Amino acid sequence: MTLYLAAFYAYPLYRNVELSLREYTVRSFVQGGAPFAGLDNYRAVLTDPAFGPTLTHTVVFTAASLAFQFTIGMALALFFYKHFPLSRTLRALILVPWLLPLIVSASTWSWMLNSDSGLVNTALGVVGIGPVNWLTSPGWSLTSVIIANIWIGIPFNLVVLYSGLQAIPTEMYEASALDGATGWQRFWGITFPLLRPVSLITLLLGLIYTLKVFDIIWIMTKGGPTGSSATLATWSYRLGFGNLLPEFGPGAAIGNLLIVLALIAGLLYIRIERRQQLR
Repeated sequence: MTLYLAAFYAYPLYRNVELSLREYTVRSFVQGGAPFAGLDNYRAVLTDPAFGPTLTHTVVFTAASLAFQFTIGMALALFFYKHFPLSRTLRALILVPWLLPLIVSASTWSWMLNSDSGLVNTALGVVGIGPVNWLTSPGWSLTSVIIANIWIGIPFNLVVLYSGLQAIPTEMYEASALDGATGWQRFWGITFPLLRPVSLITLLLGLIYTLKVFDIIWIMTKGGPTGSSATLATWSYRLGFGNLLPEFGPGAAIGNLLIVLALIAGLLYIRIERRQQLR
């Protein structure tokens, strides 16, 4: 286990930190000998005019994705918990977006949101709404990638929350029904409190995953137009691999900032868990 952690976690993390503290070029990346730059790469990233908008896009993309994925996933988990006919078949169909490769899902949404021949604009035209430039308009590009990411993430939330519901004793619902509790009162009095540990781990995993989402945004908009849908993940890739003269150091610095954000979220989760255990 120690060897595994050292090879697949500690060493890549060390290399990324070391990359962010040196002025690497293509030649020095291959031959070595990159000069030490200290925190210059971090300073360059944090003072770049693109940092503020990109950080805002990352926060909006992450917050909106988590909120809708969790809310819709919770609603679907409660819906399928009733065990009606064909519930297993429908639940399996909803899992399809989660099973598809991201390149397929993102390409499908690119086609559906195409300004000229997309299915969404065709449907809007039927009800008299004009075409929307979903992927090429700065006002809609971020919304478009958020919609696609929500669609892809809902099945994960559904599966985890549905599993959590299975662990709640049915006797508690039967007792509350005898006391005359409504469905809403049962949700806030039984389901939501008992599902809180599962909800927290679902949101934490969703946060870590969403912070590093790259494939969907890059395939649909490449972070554009004019950076309107760029996040820290796509910006890191563009600096490191998207230019003729790659900026490995700043790209690695952004990657480390994302790791720090994920660590902060993990520490908050541990703190909340400890508080709940002490109650």
